[in-house]
Amino acid sequence: MYPDERVAQFVNQHFIPVRIHVREQADEWKRVGGRYGVQWTPTILLVDPSGEERHRIEGFLPADDFLAQLELGWAQAAFGAGRFDDAEKRFRGVVERYPNSDSAPEALYWAGVSRYKATNDPSALGETAKAFKERYQGSTWAKKSTVWGS
Repeated sequence: MYPDERVAQFVNQHFIPVRIHVREQADEWKRVGGRYGVQWTPTILLVDPSGEERHRIEGFLPADDFLAQLELGWAQAAFGAGRFDDAEKRFRGVVERYPNSDSAPEALYWAGVSRYKATNDPSALGETAKAFKERYQGSTWAKKSTVWGS
């Protein structure tokens, strides 16, 4: 299903992949696409065991960017399940492995939020705001963290 072996390995290791073809499985596409408001193909949905959408990837991406998005979604799934320590590690992994990706600033933001949620220590947010002063300064996520540095 995925031509890049790294992508295939990550997907098979961390998810239960399901593919629905827009033309060949039109009824299933309509049902599932309607439930999740799918507007375009390809749309990759990361859904938790209860059926709640945790992350969405629309359109094609180069393999490294796609992997960064998959890992971001994997982290968001842990966050959504209340496993904040796990989520923080996963978010930080995105920043470490894909520092130049569009996903990295978002992952840095949520890593700080995850640590705060796990510890109730507001210094985690301040440290994250400080990290944004050193990298990803122009990102939307850096702007969102400015309130933490006050």
